Amino acid sequence: MVKFLVIRFSSIGDIVLTTPVVRCLKNQVEHAEVHYLTKPGYAEILKANPYIDKIHQLSDNQGKTVAALKEEGFDYVIDLQNNLRSMNIKSALKRMYFTVHKLNLKKWILVNFKIDRLPERHLVDRYLDTLKLFDVQNDGKGLDYYIPAEAIVKPSALPEVFRNGYTVIAIGGGHATKKLPSDQLIDLCRQLQQPVILVGGPEDENTAASLIRALPGREILNGCGQWSISQSASLIQQAACIITHDTGMMHIAAAFHKKIITIWGNTVPEFGMYAYQPAEGSLNFQVEGLRCRPCSKLGKMRCPKKHFRCMQDHAMDRVAEAANALCLNAAPQTDK
Repeated sequence: MVKFLVIRFSSIGDIVLTTPVVRCLKNQVEHAEVHYLTKPGYAEILKANPYIDKIHQLSDNQGKTVAALKEEGFDYVIDLQNNLRSMNIKSALKRMYFTVHKLNLKKWILVNFKIDRLPERHLVDRYLDTLKLFDVQNDGKGLDYYIPAEAIVKPSALPEVFRNGYTVIAIGGGHATKKLPSDQLIDLCRQLQQPVILVGGPEDENTAASLIRALPGREILNGCGQWSISQSASLIQQAACIITHDTGMMHIAAAFHKKIITIWGNTVPEFGMYAYQPAEGSLNFQVEGLRCRPCSKLGKMRCPKKHFRCMQDHAMDRVAEAANALCLNAAPQTDK
């Protein structure tokens, strides 16, 4: 038995992007036992993953967390977080470890000087680089998201108009500069031909409600804050098409190899976190030629230039036209 501890505390998207690591470890290293350390709020994402033998949840008391991990007797630590907290845990465990290179300096150079020195490699491949010693290869199967049986949303649970196909719009995002303003979302929803399900967290509930008020009679279902992450994943899996910002729902959609339209704001695909192996025909929409973009590697609470052109200048008619073409050619999926 060879015991591995994989560390990634957050976020939704980053944790989904680590799933090829745990799958390839489990399948390619003989007698591998794979454990995963994450924050309690993200354990749901990994709960049904068959390649993880045990999930450990990070405690506010780091000493308590370390003590519990020491009892497991790990052989190796795979650090996919690479921050001070994960460094302290690795140090306390005193086991051989392998750490992802986050390329923060090169990202800083791109943000501040608009000079791109980043490799043309997805973060998934950089995560997998941590397994080189074990001769683990990328199996090419993409991302995983396993939905617990109790979280599957059956079509019969939806209003009848949504049972023959719908488009999901993931309206959330970790930062305001990653999200379309309400007027843009209203314009988009007005032009889509299919019924629309809005997904997001509780913080997106009011925005979703305002869209529905602005479009009376339009078939829009507000799922923001109504469903868990896995229930939202179930709705995404069954959708004909996904429209999303640079956010965790984009990566969940990619795990199901869905047709994805990603609308980029202040961040850029060059950071290496674009949709990984989505369905053929998936598209990225970006406002080209903005000298201020990217203004951050993660996002900001407001536009530093106060014009927010990276989102305001998106042409919603072009996005809607692309979405209608993609979605109406895709049969909804109801399996798994």
